[in-house]
Amino acid sequence: MSTMRAVRAHTRGGPEQLVYEEVPRPEPAPDEVLVAVKAASMTPKELTWPATWTYSMDGTGPERTPSIPSHEFSGIVTACGAGVESPAAGEAVYGLIPFTRDGAAAEYVTVPAAVVAAKPATIDHDQAAALPLAALTAWQALVNHADLRAGQHVLVQGGAGGVGSYVVQLAAGLGARVSATAAAADLEFVKELGAEQVIDYAQERFEDHVRDADVVVDMVGGATQSRSWSVLKPGGILVSVAAPPDQQEAARHGVRGVFFVVEPDREGLRAIAELVDQGRLRPAVDRVLPLSETRSGYEALETGKRRGKIVVHVAD
Repeated sequence: MSTMRAVRAHTRGGPEQLVYEEVPRPEPAPDEVLVAVKAASMTPKELTWPATWTYSMDGTGPERTPSIPSHEFSGIVTACGAGVESPAAGEAVYGLIPFTRDGAAAEYVTVPAAVVAAKPATIDHDQAAALPLAALTAWQALVNHADLRAGQHVLVQGGAGGVGSYVVQLAAGLGARVSATAAAADLEFVKELGAEQVIDYAQERFEDHVRDADVVVDMVGGATQSRSWSVLKPGGILVSVAAPPDQQEAARHGVRGVFFVVEPDREGLRAIAELVDQGRLRPAVDRVLPLSETRSGYEALETGKRRGKIVVHVAD
């Protein structure tokens, strides 16, 4: 049996459960590809998701342990299962692995062929691995749910984070006028991403600076989400990835509220890759760690401030 190095958790828990070890190498089933992982990236609170530990998004069904985290990857297709015509062996691809499967904190991973896309040609694997979950979340929030149009006004709650940094860039790239909230240390960073107005959330109330927004994209939840209703114009929309919006409040303000969980999306990945290769979208990478230090990356997600994604470099 072929083996590989991987990071796994044998018991539910936080980063303390992650072990770097030698494990069996997977083989592609029909309609899957085997990818030699070059880089992967991690997501805050991933280790608390029910889908990380089971075979269903809501956590029902049998336990799925040991479990490999990190569901964003970039790498090279090395083998194809029966029925796969594209991508072919040797192609550089990137993608978002369904959350009910093992992730990419490993030297190899099997992925449904239908959810991968050609890696952006102008960036390396470390940068490409920072894109799938965060950039797809931004794309689906703005395009699929908000139906954003050029000239509209978008408020991004949390513009410097892993997802927020892409929401700012994509909204600006799609021709919107962008306002965002951020910490004081990140104000210039978020302006460089394309925001016209950046508000220090610790020192100022965003309600004093933003009004008649067409779209609010919420990565924060809680009181920030509750306060966001007042800045939307009638008919506007609040799209949240943090918590389901209060539908009674939405109705009271004459707006809509949507909560969603990002889904693997080949067409979205292709659109994102095109924007990257055109120079209109750039990956946001906070730091790059070796595979053996994946645990410390998840610990940093729980304790530290970041600008963009923490990436695991698996192989050259």
